[in-house]
Amino acid sequence: MDVFHFFLLCAASFRFTRLIVYDRITSFLRAPFHDEFEQDGETYIVIKGTGIRRWIGELLSCHWCTGIWCAAGLYVGMVYAPSIFMPLVSVLAIAGIAALMEMVVQKWSE
Repeated sequence: MDVFHFFLLCAASFRFTRLIVYDRITSFLRAPFHDEFEQDGETYIVIKGTGIRRWIGELLSCHWCTGIWCAAGLYVGMVYAPSIFMPLVSVLAIAGIAALMEMVVQKWSE
């Protein structure tokens, strides 16, 4: 793997992980496994169930844990089905880098 594709996968993994763990649009994926509530401007979660349900809830609440699986899935996809995964990785990488740029702009404008 060359440096460009490594960087692309890093940026795509970053964005894919945030999409699964934090974004409102994917809250339906997390809903069976944990409840989210806000208190004093902070969002908290309560993991539901036991066994595999609880394990998945723990996984979906941890960006470090989910990030490993996102990176592995994207990498395997790029190795075995690059024509399918390359467009997905490209879009996620562009969105990830754009998100990082937006964070920098927000910090500078404070």
